[in-house]
Amino acid sequence: MLIIPLLGSLGLFAWLWYLPGNEQIVAAFSSGTRGRTASQIYNVRLAVAALDGKIIPPGKEFSFNHAVGPWTMDRGYRKAPVSFSGDRLLDWGGGVCQASSTLYNAALLAGLPILERHRHHWPASYVPPGQDAAVAYPNIDLRFSNTLTSPIRISARLAGDSVLISFYSKQPAPQVRLERELLGITPPATIVRFEANAAKRASVLGHPGYQVALYRVFPGDAPRRELVSRDTYPPQNRITWR
Repeated sequence: MLIIPLLGSLGLFAWLWYLPGNEQIVAAFSSGTRGRTASQIYNVRLAVAALDGKIIPPGKEFSFNHAVGPWTMDRGYRKAPVSFSGDRLLDWGGGVCQASSTLYNAALLAGLPILERHRHHWPASYVPPGQDAAVAYPNIDLRFSNTLTSPIRISARLAGDSVLISFYSKQPAPQVRLERELLGITPPATIVRFEANAAKRASVLGHPGYQVALYRVFPGDAPRRELVSRDTYPPQNRITWR
């Protein structure tokens, strides 16, 4: 005998909507965790757990900071490397941006409007340049809206060396592909610094800067190509000590 909770007409409708078999995957994206520190992976695991199972009703906005933040010590997060205004330092929740960047790409592939997104100062290692989404609680957020006529359920998890985020809904999303255009590469300069304890100083390898444009292509009867973002990442100079 099947017992259905007495939720009222709207509640019963919502309960039936999410019965297994009524959903289909509409978009998914994964990013790798190789090369990340143990603390960064620990923090992204907490962020992914906070995202998993979240429901975005039709016509509603989703905020990463509202769903996940704040990523503080009292909520179990650890200090880990982060990039802040071009400097690399240890701060609470370092690594959380991998969850927001993976979520961002899933939202792009689902064809959803992006309301707020910020690039990192330096390119992120876990997604291509132009496809990252930096977050900092409470004022730097990732926000997008559900323009489908059905709710979207977020599935988020760590699987081996990957962060996997998928969107499920009863309504199929448009088929979308992403195209990146590399507009320019700026090589890093080499800076030599002198210090008595130079042998104890770690050299900075540096990396080139990029100018990149990201497009979202909607095929079909009325195909269109939408400019999503145009980002400039400065080069990180090489630093050697003598």
